[in-house]
Amino acid sequence: MAKYTIGLDFGTLSARAVLVDVSNGLEISMSSKEYASGVINTVLPNTDIKLKEDWALQDPKDYLDVLYHIIPDVIEKSGVNSEDIIGVGVDFTSCTILPIDSKGNPLCFYEKHRKNPYSWAKLWKDHSAQYYADILNELAIQKNEEFLRLYGGKISSEWMIPKLMQMVSESPETYDQAHSFIEAGDWIVFKLTGQFKRNCCAAGFKATWNSKLGYPSGDFLKMLHPKLENLVEDKLSNDIFSIGTKAGYVNEEIAKKTGLKDGTAVSVASIDAHVAFPAMGISSPGNMVIIVGTSTCNILIDEREIKIPGISGVVKDAVIPGYYGYEAGQAAVGDIFNWFINNCVPVNYVEEARNKKITIFELLNEKSAKLKPGETGLLCLDWLNGNRSTLIDADLSGMILGLTLSTKPEEIYRALIEATAFGQNMIVETFRNHGIKIDSIYACGGISKKNPLLMQIYADVMNMNIKISESDQAVALGAAMFGAVSAGNKSGGYDSIEEAASRMGRLLDIVYKPIETNVEAYQAIYKEYKKLYNYFGRENDVMKKLKKMKSEY
Repeated sequence: MAKYTIGLDFGTLSARAVLVDVSNGLEISMSSKEYASGVINTVLPNTDIKLKEDWALQDPKDYLDVLYHIIPDVIEKSGVNSEDIIGVGVDFTSCTILPIDSKGNPLCFYEKHRKNPYSWAKLWKDHSAQYYADILNELAIQKNEEFLRLYGGKISSEWMIPKLMQMVSESPETYDQAHSFIEAGDWIVFKLTGQFKRNCCAAGFKATWNSKLGYPSGDFLKMLHPKLENLVEDKLSNDIFSIGTKAGYVNEEIAKKTGLKDGTAVSVASIDAHVAFPAMGISSPGNMVIIVGTSTCNILIDEREIKIPGISGVVKDAVIPGYYGYEAGQAAVGDIFNWFINNCVPVNYVEEARNKKITIFELLNEKSAKLKPGETGLLCLDWLNGNRSTLIDADLSGMILGLTLSTKPEEIYRALIEATAFGQNMIVETFRNHGIKIDSIYACGGISKKNPLLMQIYADVMNMNIKISESDQAVALGAAMFGAVSAGNKSGGYDSIEEAASRMGRLLDIVYKPIETNVEAYQAIYKEYKKLYNYFGRENDVMKKLKKMKSEY
């Protein structure tokens, strides 16, 4: 009899569940639901409390509301008996952290904390702790801290310790009242199983934990703030679990609310992008996976732990057990295109798209595809949400060079796509320059399937073939694979993620191949991009000065 697993994928704006046939990775059904409060970045819900620049919060209640909808819905749609669902896997955005009490309840669940922004879930894209990240980085450099070299030489404001530095400095009473701090993915696993099991993926990539070194020392943390000296012992944990480990079993309460069978295996959580690696059917070095969405994440593995400047980190057992996982990425990709559509497209283009009965994206792709590399006369920097790799600086901003009175919207749109491709090439080049082999590139995420123009430009700029995931929900599929591993072979699953990947990974027949004439043109433009990249990223701080001026109003 067929066996199934469910992958739960919690993204930035919504969550989804896929129910998957364990034997072949075929997705039987899918359910999704948006978070009621979405991203909270202006005013706290039901209050008049305004948030400062670069804040991004969420309401953990939204996570539970979505959870209790998508699991029963995906089961009902499938027609599958819950007795045949053997495992559940969870992925989540990261670093999205919650301050919780001793019962595991987020502080913002209590009325007395609702008006305190520090008591809510801090979303991954919250950049309000940049000041504290700068302090951490400067001190780590002064003290020659080894952990810093594992994260490209700089810690991001998106990560856990800068966010906790901000809290303990700006709202020490919230820090004191929190029993502990937990990644949202680990919290969902706790709600499913009643077990606190912190995953090595989030702990390693976002909380500076290392399998050999542990967390930064108490002496170093004390220098950041006296109350942080015993952060790990008092409010985190040294018990960290590898990806694919069984966290526990679905408890009775969750079984009643979702229709899952009490006792169904649940895997420890992972970061959303990282579980996409096995979903492509791969589990060995030499392959890079690009998850293209609102932002972009690059994931690859290697047998060696190599300290690479400007990448987001290297963590053992965080992608494929037994290997070192590497992460890099771009802080905005799809968000850049959405910004352009919402703010820069003239009315006559909107009317033209309406008359053609196509979306504005389809119209811009149609017009942009007629342009050749270099024909726009434009060159952009893709830093509209800061730079994640390889500069790791949230205070950088975007730029469009070459505008004239004759510049057309499709030219800007194409130049923005090209900028994100150049940013990708910087990442690939950095890995290769430090001895990491990249022979093949795989892509997943909505944009990889919906935007052939973008994928062709990426293939041309990087001069490599790009293969595409068959699944519209590759991340959720990857989570489902880890659910199958947590169940194990005896229950109808798998005993290793390598075996699961070989059986459940699915690719399209489409392969984007570089066009020789385009490759040559883009190599010339890329040289100019690198000049701008180094000048504005490393030499001239005008972007930061302008941002500071804006923040003062």
